[in-house]
Amino acid sequence: MLFLFITTISFGQKTAKYADSIRISYNIPEISYAVVDSKSTLEIVALGLHSVELQDRATLNDRFHIGSNTKAMTAFIIAKYVENEKLNWTTRFFDIFPEWKEGSRTDYADITLLDLLSHKAKIQPFQGENDPQIPQFKGTNQQKRNQFAKFVLTLESVKPDGQNQFTYSNAGYTLATLMLERVTGKSWEQLVTKVFNKDLKLNVKLSWPENQKRKDTWGHSTENENLRPIPSTWDYHLDYTEPAGDLNIKLKDYAKFIQLNLQGLDGLDNYLKSETYKLIHKGVENYALGWFNIYENGKELSVHSGTGAFTYFTIVHIDRLKSKAYIIFTNSFNSNTQQGVRMLMKKLKENYGS
Repeated sequence: MLFLFITTISFGQKTAKYADSIRISYNIPEISYAVVDSKSTLEIVALGLHSVELQDRATLNDRFHIGSNTKAMTAFIIAKYVENEKLNWTTRFFDIFPEWKEGSRTDYADITLLDLLSHKAKIQPFQGENDPQIPQFKGTNQQKRNQFAKFVLTLESVKPDGQNQFTYSNAGYTLATLMLERVTGKSWEQLVTKVFNKDLKLNVKLSWPENQKRKDTWGHSTENENLRPIPSTWDYHLDYTEPAGDLNIKLKDYAKFIQLNLQGLDGLDNYLKSETYKLIHKGVENYALGWFNIYENGKELSVHSGTGAFTYFTIVHIDRLKSKAYIIFTNSFNSNTQQGVRMLMKKLKENYGS
C-alpha cells in the first residue's frame, strides 16, 4: 500500500509538470484540473497565476466563472422540483403561463420543459452573435427575465441543425427557469442558494469571481493576441440568460457536484434519484439536459464546456462506462487556451484509462 501511495504521488507530479508546461507554452495564466470517480478524487491540481499582471499564485480555493457549464446545474435544480412534483418534464410552457399564449407565436404553443432543456424548442439562441436587438428591460433580475421571455416568444422560431436536430439556446434555459420560478415562488438566484449552498454545501456564487476585494482569478479576454485581465466589476451584459451561464465555483466543489452525477449514473440515489441522472445525461439524443450526450468509438460521454463570456474556459468530460470524470478550469479563452486544454484532456484520459 505504501508503494502504491508513493507511485500515485509520483504519477500525479509528472502529470502536473506536463500540465504546467502546457500552461506556459499556450500562455494560459491558470490551469486547475481534477480527475474523479464516484467515490474519490484521483488527482486535483492548481497551477499558475490569478492574472498575467499579478504574482498571486493559483490555489485550490480559486473560483472560476463556468459559463455554459451552468446549464447542467440549472437542469439539476429543475430536476429536484420535478421529483418533488412541482413540474413534469412534459409540462408545457403555456400550462404555466397561459396568459402569455395569445401574444406569442404559434410555433411555441406546445413546447415543454424537456424541450427547453434539451434545446428542442426552436428558441432563438442568444449566444452573443447576430442576436435580435433586445429592448432595455427594467426591474429585478427575475422581472427582467420575464420581460425578456415574453419578447423571445414573439420572435420567429429557428430551424434545428440538420445533423444534431437541436438548436442550442441560452434563451431556452431562461424560459425553463421561469417555469420553475413560477411554481416555486422563488427566483433562480434563491433556488441556487437553496439547492447548492444550503442543501449540498457547495458554495456556489453568482456572476464573476470577486477579485477586487480578495485574491482570486481574473478572467482574460484576448485583444490583438494579447491577454487582458478582466476585473470582477466588469459590467458584461448577459442578456437575461443567467440560468444558462452565470455561476462561479471552486474546482473542488464542482468536482463534488460531478461525483453526485457519477453516483447517479452508477445506479445510486443521492440528492436526485438514479433514474433522474440517467434522464439528465442520456434521456435525449445528442443533447440531453445540460449535457451533450455523445456515443462514439464504443464510448459513452457526457460533455460540456463554458467560456465565461470569452474570458474563462472550463470543460468537463464524464466517461459514463468507466465512471470517471475529467475537469479542466482555466481563466482565459482563445484558440491557444482551447488547444492547450485539448492536449491536457487527452493526457489525463490516457493516464486514467479512458
